[in-house]
Amino acid sequence: MKLLLKICCVSAMLLGCWDTIKADTIPTVTWDSKSLLIDGRRVCPVMGEIHYSRIPADEWTAEVRKMKEGGVTIIATYVFWNHVEEQEGIFRWDGQRSLRQFLEVCKQEQMPVVLRLGPFCHGEVRNGGLPDWLFEKGCRLRSTDLRFLNFVERLYRQIFTQVQGLQWKDGGPVIAAQFDNEYRGSGDYLMALKKIALQIGYDLPFYTRTGWPELSKPVPFGEMLPLYGDYADGFWDKDIKEGAGNYYKAFNFKAFRSSTAIGTDLLGKQEEKIGKGDADYPYFTCELGGGMATAYHRRPYVYPEDAYSMAVCKLGSGSNLLGYYMYHGGTNPEGVLHTMNECQTSPGTANNDLPVCTYDFQAPLGEFGQTYPQYYLLRPLHLFMHDWGETLAPMEASFPAPQDLKKGEDTQLRWSVRTSQPHNLTTSQPQSGFIFINNYERFCQLSDKKNVELEACGVKLPKMTVPSGCIAVLPVNVDGIRYATAQLVACRDGKTYLMQIPGIPTTISLQNGKTLKNLKPRGTEKPVYGNLYLITKDEAEHLFLNEELRIKNKEIPTMRQSEDGMAATNSKLYSLHSKLVKKAGSLRSIVKGKAKVAAAPTEEQWEQAAVYSITLPSDSSLFTLHSSLLSIEYQGDCARLYAGGKLVADNFQYGRPFLYGLWRLPQGTTELELRILPMQENAPVYLPREADKTLGENVKSIKIIPCR
Repeated sequence: MKLLLKICCVSAMLLGCWDTIKADTIPTVTWDSKSLLIDGRRVCPVMGEIHYSRIPADEWTAEVRKMKEGGVTIIATYVFWNHVEEQEGIFRWDGQRSLRQFLEVCKQEQMPVVLRLGPFCHGEVRNGGLPDWLFEKGCRLRSTDLRFLNFVERLYRQIFTQVQGLQWKDGGPVIAAQFDNEYRGSGDYLMALKKIALQIGYDLPFYTRTGWPELSKPVPFGEMLPLYGDYADGFWDKDIKEGAGNYYKAFNFKAFRSSTAIGTDLLGKQEEKIGKGDADYPYFTCELGGGMATAYHRRPYVYPEDAYSMAVCKLGSGSNLLGYYMYHGGTNPEGVLHTMNECQTSPGTANNDLPVCTYDFQAPLGEFGQTYPQYYLLRPLHLFMHDWGETLAPMEASFPAPQDLKKGEDTQLRWSVRTSQPHNLTTSQPQSGFIFINNYERFCQLSDKKNVELEACGVKLPKMTVPSGCIAVLPVNVDGIRYATAQLVACRDGKTYLMQIPGIPTTISLQNGKTLKNLKPRGTEKPVYGNLYLITKDEAEHLFLNEELRIKNKEIPTMRQSEDGMAATNSKLYSLHSKLVKKAGSLRSIVKGKAKVAAAPTEEQWEQAAVYSITLPSDSSLFTLHSSLLSIEYQGDCARLYAGGKLVADNFQYGRPFLYGLWRLPQGTTELELRILPMQENAPVYLPREADKTLGENVKSIKIIPCR
């Protein structure tokens, strides 16, 4: 019996769908209770959040391409109201605020876009994106108050000037829109927003809302798809202990789609219950934590395995769209009247003090486009979703392990199964499925699980030991494979690639009766049998990367155990010296703001910071686009970087280096000023175990490193 070959028509799916259609043909986009369908074919997209207004316009093309290389097939982006109308009646669509130019880039790069329209967005922006002037109008915000809705209509009309001609029906990239964000009131408000949008001319395949918290009155069925999320940790938590909150639940397989940990500062306690009618919608996420921001009072250090484990748990729990927030970090644009960061002193959304500039988010792609390890760690899963999405999407999830495991529970393996349904099968087809394994939980060293017996679709896998930290997806009765203790990655040009799972011997049992045991990876050029290629984890993470990224990756291989969690380099490093210009003044009194958490330093308090001067080298090649990062390791509480007296970057110390993209400096800059406020004893601040908690301040090292 010949091994079945999978025919992969991947270019006709979401990624690159413009490549295969005629100029006058636009793919149809529909949905049902299982998934999105493109021209009637099921897909499992990967959605990555990037905020166009937080990235310089001349970097958009390169960054969208990197997202695409990471396996992202849909882009999500907020339109922050106060980024475009900070001053009432003055709309700015110039430079990095040009939504239309960004959408043109996405169209060129064949990336569909979900616009998160607001009016309220949050996104750690001042007032959640609502302009300050709006708070002086006397209307009830985020409600059906006609005075408020009139302002929203003006905003939506302005956004439409950027979108017109670029909607999906026009052959453009805009495939959907989200209304407001994390709203808990009556669905009448969300429907009022949709009515305004439709009257203006928005005409999209589908519309969305955040599925948390539960609405006091639901929207009519089908009007908006609820999208969910989960995070490994939260800067918004007011508790300053390690492992605070119930984020541990994100590492369990469960039928409950939402999270009880998101936005507890705004939303309070949320109940874990499956909502009526949830199963009638496809299970999609829009805020799966690709990383986490740092607030002054709470500074989580997120590990690459956090994002990967949550993604596998969501996929194994039945999700057919993984949407990461954030997938790409950014930098807040300059405001005319005030800074654009969330802060306790603003009139709205004032529960946390965020940095003025940085919104790196420790995302797969950081603030300057630098790759963090999870960028590569997630790629094999994304390739799998792309190539086997049509197979996976109709499968139902079942949960052989308990869904309500306690924090740190280590007596049993966490796993789930997704299987095709009998009524979709012919008598000649065995039931197919995937086994999802997660032996990982943040801050917990889960033990090896010995003599594990896994079963799906009536097929028993051989007993195995699942190592501590193991996260994997195993196929059963898929494309000629009866079962495998290796993970499917991709199927291209008649070749099926499987990834060896570290710590688990590879066995592939075929439906033709042949069983291959103790297989060793042979790379991408030599099959282990027929059309099957077994590759290492590292090879899987870099499979199909374009030549430019391949070359860069050879120069700068990922370093998973590095202090900064970024790429290491074999290239020449420039070590710079700093000169102490002014010693730190009196220690400030760290008080709690109106949200009852530690307040970030005021501008006056920054005047008491230690000041260092940094002279840059004259080598101009260091300052070309996307070339070099300034990497500062310091001892202290927080730091700022100035060029020509202007603040260009800032950092709350949390264990990773303070980075800055040198190409963004004003031309001709030769001197920088670094200010550091000392670390203080008993500050009401959560510092992760990776942070340098030494009291006082000091510059430990300053280097220029390649960006990738």
